[in-house]
Amino acid sequence: MKLLRRLLLALLILIVTGYVGVIAYMYFNQRALQYDAQGEVLALTDTALTNAQEVLIPSDGETVAGWYAPPRPGMPVIVYYKGNSSSFTEESERYERFAADGYGFLAFDYRGFPASRGEISETNILADALAAYDWLDAKSDAPILIWGRSLGSGPASYVASQREAVALLLETPFLSALNVAAERYPILPVALVMQDQFRNDHWIEDVSEPVLVAHGTADRTIDVTNGERLYARAPNPDELWIVDGAGHSDLWDAGIWDRAKPFFDRAMNR
Repeated sequence: MKLLRRLLLALLILIVTGYVGVIAYMYFNQRALQYDAQGEVLALTDTALTNAQEVLIPSDGETVAGWYAPPRPGMPVIVYYKGNSSSFTEESERYERFAADGYGFLAFDYRGFPASRGEISETNILADALAAYDWLDAKSDAPILIWGRSLGSGPASYVASQREAVALLLETPFLSALNVAAERYPILPVALVMQDQFRNDHWIEDVSEPVLVAHGTADRTIDVTNGERLYARAPNPDELWIVDGAGHSDLWDAGIWDRAKPFFDRAMNR
């Protein structure tokens, strides 16, 4: 019996040590695990964006790099908050469609992503997001539309809670980054150790703009219930667009732009 108790105690110590070790590893490496900030930067000259320009936006003593194109007269401008992976430049097809339909746009890389130097953190991403919005507001008299995709739903929701835009579109958003982490690692105390939590669930409650949430039922990165629950918290909900069978990166091909334009028209005409 003594031997059995010793073996059980040793096993318990091993399990606890391993558990604490996993928590410590995730705590000290959490930003490397959370963000995927690698990728090539596409040159603006390699796109069909003939009316766009490269811009540098000041943000807390740093600068973030982006592209800006003005809208046609009488049209609005989209400030686009990118997702978690690669550079904003990889989504040039989107910006080309925006411009072709007369919309202006501003898209950029947060600090630490390929086109912008600096350190990645929630604090810096939110500061960059506000700086971009304010830069655009000072640059253009056109109505501003906010579009946030995936990780970008965090800064988009935050900015919409702090500024008065015309509309907020959230593509594959999370309820919070904390919620996604808790779903992926249910046995870990993520609420105690996670630094960059992106509390969309709190920010959305202060969003007065009309909100469209788009999500896919086959999203394996951010479960569709995140979008549904976030939409339910919006004070001014306009549309919840759920695409059956769509994954995390499928909504552009599924026609989100054709869904976005009527939404923006409704918001502009309110």
